[in-house]
Formats: sequence, C-alpha cells, structure tokens
Amino acid sequence: QVQLVESGGGLVQAGGSLRLSCAVSGGTFSSYVMGWFRQAPEKEREFVAGIGLRGQYYGESAKGRFTISRDNVKNMVYLQMNSLKPEDTAVYYCGRFTGSGALDATRGYDYWGQGTQVTVSS
Repeated sequence: QVQLVESGGGLVQAGGSLRLSCAVSGGTFSSYVMGWFRQAPEKEREFVAGIGLRGQYYGESAKGRFTISRDNVKNMVYLQMNSLKPEDTAVYYCGRFTGSGALDATRGYDYWGQGTQVTVSS
C-alpha cells in the first residue's frame, strides 16, 4: 500500500521560508514523477511543482521562488519555499503522478498525502 505523509508546514511571515517534506512508502518510488499541489479555501487544487527523472517543473506561482527536489534513497520529496507571500497560504499536498495526462492536472495522480498547512502572515 502506498502512503504519502507531508510535514514541514507552519506559520511564517511574508518574505520567510519553509521546507516541506513528503515521505513516501510502498511502491517503487524512483520510478514515479512526484508533484506538489496546494489548495486555498474555496479554490481548486493548484499545481505547484513536479519532479521526475528528466527534470523539475513549476507552476507559474512557484517559478523563481520554490525548488522541488527528491531523495530516491530515502523516498522523500521536498519543496523549498522562499520569499513567501500571503497568497501562498494554503494546504500543500504531495501526490504521485501516474504518467497519464498532464502533470499539472490532479486527475493524473493516484495517491495523495493528507496535506500540511502553510500560513503566511503579512
């Protein structure tokens, strides 16, 4: 059984940084592209970043500020977030991409974590 567990969220002031972690158990971790999404209240889940064998991919909101990385030995995915803004406030989710469809669409993901709350104060 595949499980994803996010951690590292919290409250931070605007301009600050946070590093999110996603621990993955079950399955063949290194074979899958992994992604980070976020969901603010009353908004749809939004693609933040993805990482696979061929590189990293970022949503517009993350470019230049966030960095996604992975450790295939520890089965971990990370999201380093710098220069945080109040509009980055959301629950952040880690997901496993099936390879079918678009990387930035939630329907292409088969497993999700429970999410970690990030709150950026102004």
